[in-house]
Amino acid sequence: MSRRDASSWLSKSPSPSELELHVHGMPFSVDKGLLSARSAKIAALLEENPPEKLAFLLRDIPADPETFELVARFCHGYELILSTENVIPLISLAYYLEMTESHSDNNLLDKTVAFFEDRVLPSWNETIKALRSASSAIQKAMHSGLVEACLESLVYKALADPRLLGEPIKVSTCSEDSEDEEAYKPNARRKLLSPDWKSEDLTTLSLQLYDPLIHAMNQHGVQPEYVAASLCQYVKKWANSGENKSIYKRGVIEAVERLLPPEKGILPCKLLFEMLRFAICVECSNDCRSGFEIRIGKQLDQAEVKDLLIPSQGYSKEIQYDIECVRRILKHFYSNYCSTDVSGIISVAELIEEFLMEVASDIDLRIDTFVSLAEMSMAASLGTQRNSDGIYRAIDIYLDKHRYLTEVEREEVCRVLDCQKMSPEACEHAAKNERFPVRFVVQVLLVAQMQLRDTVTKEVQVFDDKLRREAVEDEEKKGLDEEEVRAEMERMSIKVMELERECCMMREEIEHTCTHQKSKRGKASMWRKMKRKLGCASSTHDCNCQAKRKKRF
Repeated sequence: MSRRDASSWLSKSPSPSELELHVHGMPFSVDKGLLSARSAKIAALLEENPPEKLAFLLRDIPADPETFELVARFCHGYELILSTENVIPLISLAYYLEMTESHSDNNLLDKTVAFFEDRVLPSWNETIKALRSASSAIQKAMHSGLVEACLESLVYKALADPRLLGEPIKVSTCSEDSEDEEAYKPNARRKLLSPDWKSEDLTTLSLQLYDPLIHAMNQHGVQPEYVAASLCQYVKKWANSGENKSIYKRGVIEAVERLLPPEKGILPCKLLFEMLRFAICVECSNDCRSGFEIRIGKQLDQAEVKDLLIPSQGYSKEIQYDIECVRRILKHFYSNYCSTDVSGIISVAELIEEFLMEVASDIDLRIDTFVSLAEMSMAASLGTQRNSDGIYRAIDIYLDKHRYLTEVEREEVCRVLDCQKMSPEACEHAAKNERFPVRFVVQVLLVAQMQLRDTVTKEVQVFDDKLRREAVEDEEKKGLDEEEVRAEMERMSIKVMELERECCMMREEIEHTCTHQKSKRGKASMWRKMKRKLGCASSTHDCNCQAKRKKRF
């Protein structure tokens, strides 16, 4: 059915059966009988008051003209078309007018609440749309519990899938990225059923709704990196917009600082510096700026020198950069740094040295401010092998840009520099530097002389140690040769003794063999003589055989 023209509800001369009400300055003429039949509040007011006072009593109706027109149409019997955008204002107005089932069957409050529970709360997108449309009646919606129900629904959905808040703004390794991809994949069923599904952005909500929502997410333990990502998007949308006034931007940045999770590393250091600059620009509270400074101090070793170049504001505009802010951040870093790894300390020391070189050319930079920063950088290098060349270059720039300083003032600037930690090249340059005070140049020359003496002493010591080692090695080698000769002579003596024993044994064997052969020859001659005597050797054959044997032998 087509919507009636709004002018049909206006009446300059209402009939006796009609009531004339004003909603945000717009007059409405409605039938008092139909309205009181649906609204317990209207019925009670008509019983106690004359009809002409009703407009005054209902002057604070928590609804806009469009919402009241829908209610009036419902009371006059027209079909009510509910949507995500109008359900919360309708519930708030129905709650205010007491349009309940106890007063009239098929009434407005139960219809709208059922639609809200069945169609709005189960969906992330519909819940955000409903909250966004409730800005006109936000106080009444909060009083009726509608906002709390929406916030609770969004919190539990974010716990189940934190990617609804946006992708984390975090620098990580490839392996960590892959692990994050596995840990926070979107719901597979939702992805299957709605491949083009896109979540509504929380940044479209007003700060009055966004603030309690993020606070509830922090309390329920939603992943802090995703909460931080949503907060950064909110700053980008509302604080950087040129349409908003400074007072609203100030409220946004202060709320974001308050809502940021306390974990270290959930946001890049560069982004925290940008928020701090913005907070200074819109003149946020001291607590807000201090909160950003503390967060930056926890991860200052990740910063770059251009991040520290914060323009001066307010009464400190006589200098180019806000040095005091950098000093406070540096103190927060030292007070929060508890790692045994000194790499972070060294990184910050190098960072401050580069910062000193950048700000040293500022003609309005005071000596005490410059010296205090230099002392902090030098203190960070204690216990490390770093030299003082960076501090020397910064002091050289400062003295070059502040040539009006007296000798005493130049000595005060150079007091922070440790000459014994300067490299030989830096010492040579300082000895010829006319900008440095005479006392410092003399000190550099003495240090250079001591370094030269130490170098020569060390070289001589190294050479002596080398000669001593060679002598010991020669002695050891000589002793080793004598032992080898002695062992070889013992081995030869043993071999000689073994050869002598073998010779004795061979001699005994030869003598035994010769004796045995002589005894055999003697026996043979006696047998021949006996055979001759007995006449056994009758043939010449025996004689010839014996002669041949004798001849062969």
